[in-house]
Amino acid sequence: MSSESKKIKIGLEVHCQLTSLKTKLFCNSPSDYREKPPNTNICPVCIGTPGSLPVLNRNALNYATMVASSLNFEIMSHMIFFRKNYFYPDMSKNFQITQYDRAGGVPFAINGYILLNDGRKIRLGRMQLEEDPAKISYDGTIESSSETYVDYNRAGIALIEIVTEPDLESPSDAREFLNKLSSILEHLNVLDLGLEGSVRCDANISHRGGKRVEIKNISSFKEVERALNFEMTRQKSLASKGISVSQETRHWDDVRRITISLRLKEEEQDYRYFPETDLVPVTLSETFIEKINHDMPELPKEREIRFQQEYNHSSEIARVLVKDKYLADYSEKAAKESIAPREVGILLAVNLPPFLNEIGKDLKSLDVAPEHFAELADMISKGEVSRRSAKTIFLEMLKTGQKPRNIFDKKGLDVISDSKSIEDIVTKIFKDNPEAVKDAAKDTKAINFLLGKIMQETQGRVDPSIATKLVKQKLSVQ
Repeated sequence: MSSESKKIKIGLEVHCQLTSLKTKLFCNSPSDYREKPPNTNICPVCIGTPGSLPVLNRNALNYATMVASSLNFEIMSHMIFFRKNYFYPDMSKNFQITQYDRAGGVPFAINGYILLNDGRKIRLGRMQLEEDPAKISYDGTIESSSETYVDYNRAGIALIEIVTEPDLESPSDAREFLNKLSSILEHLNVLDLGLEGSVRCDANISHRGGKRVEIKNISSFKEVERALNFEMTRQKSLASKGISVSQETRHWDDVRRITISLRLKEEEQDYRYFPETDLVPVTLSETFIEKINHDMPELPKEREIRFQQEYNHSSEIARVLVKDKYLADYSEKAAKESIAPREVGILLAVNLPPFLNEIGKDLKSLDVAPEHFAELADMISKGEVSRRSAKTIFLEMLKTGQKPRNIFDKKGLDVISDSKSIEDIVTKIFKDNPEAVKDAAKDTKAINFLLGKIMQETQGRVDPSIATKLVKQKLSVQ
């Protein structure tokens, strides 16, 4: 990490919806609010009708406990809920039921951490359980819209908020942290990252010990990195001109890719926290927490180690595969069907991502079964296809969904391994490239040119080890 990057301090507030729950956090309204007509998944409790009383969702406690344990938090055995008061259209009752770590209150958990790939520990100050506000949308941008729309279907959805300490030193650190966090949450099966808005993030950034700026309304992990890069540049520019940075809240405009000032940053006292007396205190027994830990699904780090031991993946390949749970599950299905699971890992972790980036799709959108990757890996392992031919099959398989064996038969990509046939090809290449032959006789590195010509002549079908041996033999008698 450069000395310049250490002048940057970044902290994140990550809001994760517990989308696996069927109902909201404090009422029985359905939690499946997406693509529903506006303001239909609501009830007196989640819109705050006077006289309505909240009741805590028991399964939300189970999920929150799993999350806290997986993130190395110290779980609080006794906790109460608070009202966070503010006037804003996304909360019709003008307060949010959340948790608080002052004035006798405690959050759900404290003092957790996540390790980055280089071993740096990113401290997690607290985790709290709270309700999601309603969804606000605009007719255009936040600056140009003449109208504001509020859909209360989202109000009351169960959220966990995870707050880091300012340990992140660059926008790329923030992206890596969020990828690791999302992988853990996916492996716990508490949320579906594919759902719009299931994970949202606010970012805090300061430069050279200056005032902290909060960036809100960031729609994705990629946008978090972009927003932080812009804000980092903006603050450095102000500092270079001798202009102080205001402590404020800014909005990320992902169309123009700039931050826009919204308001001065609220102080803690502005929210007038006080206990939510309509909810009883919560006590989590040691027995309850131990049972949750016992029933915990396999976490990414454990899976990464198992992949290395069970499928002979390298540490880097295993890390890439478990970064996304869908990819990890998919690769494991393919590995179980193959005699060459290590080759499966290389296909999925190394060869697949560049192709997906090129076509702008993800693995889920491809009509390719895990068994297809297993079959191709087996063909490579048995020496039935060369690496070059395997690449041709691989790309055709991804584009069409055909089985590797069918593509192999259709294109005639079998490996040429007969020594007499290869010797005839070598003789032809030597005859066509006399200058290259002279160079190779003087410098063994020049042999690669001749081998490349042989591969080109045979469309990559020749056995490279036999071809190399015959080329060297023929050069020795020149």
